[in-house]
Amino acid sequence: MRGETFETASTRQQVEIRLDGLPIQLPAERRSLVAIRSYVETLAMEHQRIVCAFSVDGERASLAQPLTNRKTFRRVDAKTIELDQMPLQFLETALHQAAHARERIASAVTLVLVNDGCVAREFWWSLTCELKAPLLTLSLLPDHICGPANGRASLTQLHKWQLQQLGNIIREVDGACHSENTLLLSNALENRVLPWLQSLHEHISLWHETVAAGARFAAECAS
Repeated sequence: MRGETFETASTRQQVEIRLDGLPIQLPAERRSLVAIRSYVETLAMEHQRIVCAFSVDGERASLAQPLTNRKTFRRVDAKTIELDQMPLQFLETALHQAAHARERIASAVTLVLVNDGCVAREFWWSLTCELKAPLLTLSLLPDHICGPANGRASLTQLHKWQLQQLGNIIREVDGACHSENTLLLSNALENRVLPWLQSLHEHISLWHETVAAGARFAAECAS
């Protein structure tokens, strides 16, 4: 494919723009990343779809944050999904968030040992926001995603319990922060936070497999 050519203040570059793997033509004035993202999102909405992934030169951008413009880039890729695929997308995002938090905490188990108490505490507190990220994403799921409740707790209630449980765990780890002995904080991260994240990741993975299987079955029935 012959890429679109843009001229910026600093350079003239050839840029390839793809939406769902297919090349698209852009209006001449759409030179910046912000303008390109706005255009592909508009195209998606016109086809009753939502942009779920946007990457620049292979680096995925957060759709929840304002896009930072670059002066030079060579390829932009965007992926879209239908509205009824959003629950599966939420689950995939929550899986990624839980895995990322687990990696960060696993590293912190060792990192807090090589720092003094004050630095270790600040590092731990900087991680607490990441722990709740998958729960916030899961809260966007409809209660019926895994079928009728049939006497069991709804997903909304389950997420509330998980949030409360996380708050209790953070409170316990905070207690270990009062000691200048960073081994106590390291042990708390390893024995309380990591097992909770591992369990959360396993539950999300199970939900993801269930919803994905249901989507495949529905697609087969419709074909």
